[in-house]
Amino acid sequence: MDAFFAAVEQRDHPELRGKPVIVGGDPAGRGVVATCSYEARRFGVHSAMTASRAKSLCPQGIFLRPRMDAYRHASQQVMEILHSYTSLVEPLSLDEAFLDVTEATSDGLLAIEIAKEIRGRIESETGLTASAGVSYNKLLAKLASDWRKPNGLMVIPPERGLAFLAPLHVSKLHGIGPATVDKLAKLEIHTVLELRHTSQQTLVSNFGKIGLWFHEVANGIDLRPVQPNRVRKSVGSERTFPTNLNDRQEMMTVLTEMVERVSSHLSALDLAGRTVSIKARFPDFQTVTRALTVPEPIWRPEAISAILPTLLARAVPTDRGAHASVRLLGVAISGLVNTQTDVVIVDQLSLLDETVLNG
Repeated sequence: MDAFFAAVEQRDHPELRGKPVIVGGDPAGRGVVATCSYEARRFGVHSAMTASRAKSLCPQGIFLRPRMDAYRHASQQVMEILHSYTSLVEPLSLDEAFLDVTEATSDGLLAIEIAKEIRGRIESETGLTASAGVSYNKLLAKLASDWRKPNGLMVIPPERGLAFLAPLHVSKLHGIGPATVDKLAKLEIHTVLELRHTSQQTLVSNFGKIGLWFHEVANGIDLRPVQPNRVRKSVGSERTFPTNLNDRQEMMTVLTEMVERVSSHLSALDLAGRTVSIKARFPDFQTVTRALTVPEPIWRPEAISAILPTLLARAVPTDRGAHASVRLLGVAISGLVNTQTDVVIVDQLSLLDETVLNG
């Protein structure tokens, strides 16, 4: 979906259409941007930015607090449309999903025609626009879906996969985050083509087994299936900040914003959890995780937020100084229970399937 939260606001409030809408925290406080309309993005506003910074970049921006119930309802409408074409739908978040349409194309129907029809139905039935990517694996379909946003459609056929990937920066590849980008840069690997030409032995010696994954995706290989009933080990949200955070109150505000989104996703999935964890990464890339398990499963934001001060004190202790800096923060809920069946979910996802909400 295109700028999903902001698009729902513009749909429901016609007077906001064509204006820079910023959904998230209060610019007068310490909140952050959850998402923003494309009109606001032209000013340099983006998600995870502090709301005060967004206000300075876009003084005319219209700041709105999230309405998660409205976003969940729109998400349900979209997912129903997707499921009318195939049972193989793997939601990634409220506004994004993979579809495997192999069976739907067995009678000669082209995947691009399915994508066009889905986008048309989403717009006519929900009043929202979506972008789609069509390709032969998850890696390339995801990249294609981002390529012509907003309201775009791109197809990458097998014969064009390697050429499409070659000039891209390695950060575009699934599973390669900022720390890995820096480490690859030290090896003088910046583009996918350079990564492709690096031996598996070199990648494994520097990155371990995940180096094999880097080599595969650089060569356009991604064998992950679409998993409609993927069992989750955890639901979480994390952000890497453009500028390190050094104010503990600001850290708490950011974590509270994340909890709102995690809680909404848990609710949408009929899940609750017993273990709350905080992840913190420091400027030297040291990463710590601290967790606390409660007696009964929780999912409401106020219950999760009540645990945050204790976990933040453990993750970023006072002996690091009153103004310890962090470059990344995250919140996750694990020990999941299905609230409809009360069955504890213990199956573990692979490393590359870790849930990170982007909103």
